[in-house]
Amino acid sequence: MVTTTRGTNGKSPEVMESLNPATGEILGTVPVAGGDDVASAVARAREASRTWGAMSVGDRRDQLVAFRRALAGRAEEMAELIHRENGKPRLDALLEVMSALAHLHHAALRADKVLRPHKVSSGLMANFRSTISYHPFGVIAVIGPWNYPLFTPMGSIAYALAAGNAIVFKPSELTPLVGQLLGEIARASIAIPDVLVVVTGDGRTGAVLARAEVDKIAFTGSTATGKKVMAAAAERLTPVLMELGGKDPLIVAEDADVDKAAEAAVWGAMTNAGQACISVERCYVVEPIYDRFVEKAVGEARQVRWGADDEASIGAITMPRQVDIIREHLEDAVARGAKVLLGGADQIRGNFVPPTVLTGVTPEMRIMKEETFGPILPIAKVASAEQAVEQANATRYGLGSAVFGKARARELADKIRAGMTSINSALAYAGVPALPFGGVGDSGFGRIHGDEGLREFSRVKATTEERFPLPVALLSFKLPRGTYDRIKSTIHQLYGGGMVDKLRDKLPF
Repeated sequence: MVTTTRGTNGKSPEVMESLNPATGEILGTVPVAGGDDVASAVARAREASRTWGAMSVGDRRDQLVAFRRALAGRAEEMAELIHRENGKPRLDALLEVMSALAHLHHAALRADKVLRPHKVSSGLMANFRSTISYHPFGVIAVIGPWNYPLFTPMGSIAYALAAGNAIVFKPSELTPLVGQLLGEIARASIAIPDVLVVVTGDGRTGAVLARAEVDKIAFTGSTATGKKVMAAAAERLTPVLMELGGKDPLIVAEDADVDKAAEAAVWGAMTNAGQACISVERCYVVEPIYDRFVEKAVGEARQVRWGADDEASIGAITMPRQVDIIREHLEDAVARGAKVLLGGADQIRGNFVPPTVLTGVTPEMRIMKEETFGPILPIAKVASAEQAVEQANATRYGLGSAVFGKARARELADKIRAGMTSINSALAYAGVPALPFGGVGDSGFGRIHGDEGLREFSRVKATTEERFPLPVALLSFKLPRGTYDRIKSTIHQLYGGGMVDKLRDKLPF
């Protein structure tokens, strides 16, 4: 919610109120950064990047360890703020803080090995030494989401900082106080001022930042907004990393552990009230075990407590407009023949949506095509695992996925068009710092986390250095007579006559 407050001189800044989605309580106000504010933030981060990027990887590691310790020291304070500003239960908020710390720790300690310059084969250019090195971009703009207001942006912030970049971070307008607190902790613990600058605001601020003089943009949000950010970034040819929406499937094969699969499906669909880009949003179960799975899933979902009290497992929907979308998806599904076994649109209370299980769902329903972002588990019956894979892939999204089974689980997982798959678990890949995180299609491109995440925020440079001259220098106009024939003969001997194949284990290329 944005509220404009102006003094008698008409020049007071515009401010934004942060609300508790569970109660409507005003938690605080933050400024809405305009063009001059964003330009100033980028300039300050640019100055910091010169010092930060010139530091050794080891010195940056020490600074990031100090940052990690400071964040850990205020973990409960951060979790309480996430709980109040996002609406998720305190336990979930604390787990989010722990997950963010795990990535900050991993990025700080792994960067030295991953970003170390290394030699590669020079092939036919054997008189050259060839090296690949990694360098900071400079200033990275991170535009974060509201559903995981610390963990998700930390997946970009930690790896970009470890790679030597400075950050301008714009948190979601729904969770700006979390972003401000993160910036405060960084300022107090990192010796280089302005290596992490936070700007608050709404979509207008994000649009300005997307056009600012930054060196790369890491965006997390909806596919529609991601396209707008890309279009704005294209004006300056600013490279982008897009972590967008999903419609993640879970497949249950005939030889799956049904109890385990049902428990994971309910948790994967309803944790954080279903407000995760990698939430289980579609479930495909083969016919022989379908009825048993449905019975187990409904039983599991009945035990999920929803509400604002401290015993609740899921809390409020953070964005009020999302409640309308969830209701529309449920009503559309019922109108097209779906059965509500638990929960449903008529039980929605304010910003609280009950755990809901649907059966009789079909591919044309919105709830099976569009991102719902609520605690909803639609279960479809399929004739075979092959049909499950076919329907799982019948989407423009491709972020996460899950497969439950034994004999063919890995085979089925490999056939799913997605950036990530968990086998016999749900969402587990997000908890492994060494694994890259990202999608394909309308779920975006680029990777955060892991070695790929460190390199994502690094400019790759190739260097060759002549070690000794050759009798015949091919990189010259001064070639002796007969060079054409000698090259032709070499081509036939090496690549046409099988010499390379015979010597493939001995040649350096």
